[in-house]
Amino acid sequence: MHIPDGYLSPSTCAAMYAASAPCWWTALRRTRKKLFGRTLPLLSLFAAFSFVVMMFNLPLPGGTTGHAVGVGIAAIVLGPWASLLAISLALAIQALFFGDGGVTTLGANCFNMAIAGSFAAWAIYRLISAGAATDSRRRVLAAALAGYGAINLSALLAAIEFGIQPMLFHDSTGAPLYAPYRLGIAIPAMMAGHLTIAGAAEAVMTGGLFEYLRRSDPALLGISPANAAAPRSARALWGALAIVLLLTPLGILAGGAAWGEWAPSDFADAAARARISAASGNAAVPAVAPSGLARLATLWTAPMPAYAPHFIKSAAFGYLLSAMFGVGAILAAAWLAQRLVRRRQP
Repeated sequence: MHIPDGYLSPSTCAAMYAASAPCWWTALRRTRKKLFGRTLPLLSLFAAFSFVVMMFNLPLPGGTTGHAVGVGIAAIVLGPWASLLAISLALAIQALFFGDGGVTTLGANCFNMAIAGSFAAWAIYRLISAGAATDSRRRVLAAALAGYGAINLSALLAAIEFGIQPMLFHDSTGAPLYAPYRLGIAIPAMMAGHLTIAGAAEAVMTGGLFEYLRRSDPALLGISPANAAAPRSARALWGALAIVLLLTPLGILAGGAAWGEWAPSDFADAAARARISAASGNAAVPAVAPSGLARLATLWTAPMPAYAPHFIKSAAFGYLLSAMFGVGAILAAAWLAQRLVRRRQP
């Protein structure tokens, strides 16, 4: 679901940045006054959690992989505005340092997963849980459906962005310049795995975390009259994040690439071409990588591409080190943001 550089035209990328920028600005203005309280630590926590959970690849139909996002529980706890900042921060760290998602397409990825995902999750939860008692199982169901709906909306938006590229941007012969497959291929290929496995994983994770927080600290969920979060649950959540972080090497067990995240070289490799075709409903694969895709794919070189530091020989240890670095970068960015906000205070 992370759209790489080269799969969207420059004009599409600019439009998605333009759509995301007002949301980022509004979110910063709405949350700025809360950064001195518990909001920033929680925002950092859920940004780090989202970063780590997206490193756990799940095998999907067609030989591709997918992942949960963590946007459902973030939106329920933080609200949609702080949630979109948390998920956007995680996506930015992934793109800049690890090449997971593009720099030109960061606006699109943030719009799909952070912005649309946060508001969808928040709206679904509020709609289904409206009027439910604090201990009602309907709240857990609402949380699970919020996660499920959010990740599938994000996947659908990405599929549409992929699918309109060959319709709008092609050369004089009709060959696509960027993403190669139209809507009729892109939407089924993306949604098959997300409506089933990835969506189920997001639903179970969101519902499970919601139930844990409801029992340990309902104030975080806004279903308790308490005015502040109990420190016990905050420590427990950070501890849970540490455990998940240590388990990240399990995320590389699922082989294959996510749909629509192929490298330009894959289009010239026979085995990779067979996998692309199988994952795309046996559609024909372009003989060579689309020219625009090949040109933009090398625009940014991440220092640790694919979460594989070049100086680490062990893939598992390199993956773990990347996870630790990513979480550290998120915490550093949050600390810097707080310092900047403090300096601007009168």
